[in-house]
Parts: sequence; C-alpha cells; structure tokens
Amino acid sequence: MFKLLTNEPPKAVVLVSGGLDSATTLAIAADAGFELYALSFDYGQRHRHELEAAKKVCESFNVKQFVIFPLDLRVFGGSALTADIEVPKDRSEHDLETGIPITYVPARNTVFLSLALAWAETLNAFDLFIGVNAVDYSGYPDCRPEFIEAFQKVASLATKTGVEHSGNWQIHTPLISLTKAEIIKQGMALGVDYGLTHSCYDPLPDGTPCGHCDSCQLRAKGFAEAGFDDPALKSS
Repeated sequence: MFKLLTNEPPKAVVLVSGGLDSATTLAIAADAGFELYALSFDYGQRHRHELEAAKKVCESFNVKQFVIFPLDLRVFGGSALTADIEVPKDRSEHDLETGIPITYVPARNTVFLSLALAWAETLNAFDLFIGVNAVDYSGYPDCRPEFIEAFQKVASLATKTGVEHSGNWQIHTPLISLTKAEIIKQGMALGVDYGLTHSCYDPLPDGTPCGHCDSCQLRAKGFAEAGFDDPALKSS
C-alpha cells in the first residue's frame, strides 16, 4: 500500500474488467488518493456479465469517468473467450500451472494497455493501474513482470509526453506478486464488495458462475485460503 504526498490528487487510468483482481486494483488506487478514470473493453468476449460487473464496481468507488471501449477481437479469434472454442473445465492443479491455456487472448494486455496509455496522455495522467498477477493466474504471458517493465519503456518511447520528458510514466501492478488469497484479504481490508464482481469465463445465461472453468477454480481456491465465503456465490 502506498499514499500520495500531494494536495492535488493526480489522475490515474485503471483497467477494470469486472473481476476481483481489477476491483482490488481499483480500491488500491482509490486508497492511494488518485482521481480515478476506469477503462473496460467490450472486446467480443463470450458474455457481457463482466462488463455489467465492471460498471457496478466503478460506481461503488465513485470513479471520475468510466469508459467501455468497443473493440471486436472476435475478428481475430484464437481464444476460447473470442471464438467458438470450448472453455476448459475442471482442469487439475498441475494443468492450471502448466502451459498457456486456450483462454489466453492473443496480445490482450498489450492492446489494452496501449489504449489506456492513449487515454491517459489526453488526460495528462501518468499513472496506469492493471491487476495482472504472476502467482495465482492461468499462465498468461502478458501478466509477467518482464512484460510490464518492457511496456513501461515503450510508454516512454512512444508518447509525446515521454519524448518531451514532460511526465514520468508509471505502470502500477500492485497485485503482481500476491496470491489470490492475499489479494482477497487486501481487498476486504479496503472495503471491496466482491459480490459485485464476476470472474467466470463461461457462466449460465443468467450470469451464474459455472464453477468449473480455470477462473472459477482459482477464485474458489483464493476465497477458501483467505478464509472468506465468496459473496458473489450468495448473490448469484
């Protein structure tokens, strides 16, 4: 946790998916004193429940502006989240920790961060927050510290702000080294209402989580290890 030492709150663009990681990241940015600008993507994912969750989460933190950016990655496909490919279910713990699953969306975080960077430059904001995690995650290559470090260099090289040295870009990844249980505990301490969040890759039509996809399994494991009941299950 960190606090800003300034009377005038700087702006931050926070990527918000509607899941528990991004909700926790938004809470951390709020707690640090940033003025919040939240960005979600309607990228052709399998369902819109996560976008509805993102809106509710942002409302709960009174963000200054919430934008849903339309971006149809189904044009490319290549993922169980953007093509007619079956979502893996009930994978073993070994499988969850091995390889890159078919739910990986090619270059998704690179695309998302690039658009967040573009918006941030127009806002005169130099802080981007993303809830990537390199511990309890599904093996996505764009959730690793190496990727974030490289993108921060790109931000400095590819923007007017960076070239003119009129601002110092910072990509904040406050969850990157935490377990899912640690993330949940921190979010609870910051007042995150996880009942508003949605994590399932393949929910029922009414939004009820399947309970069997990788994301549902990782979420259930996190709540169990944190010692809390998942409020999203009670409200579903």
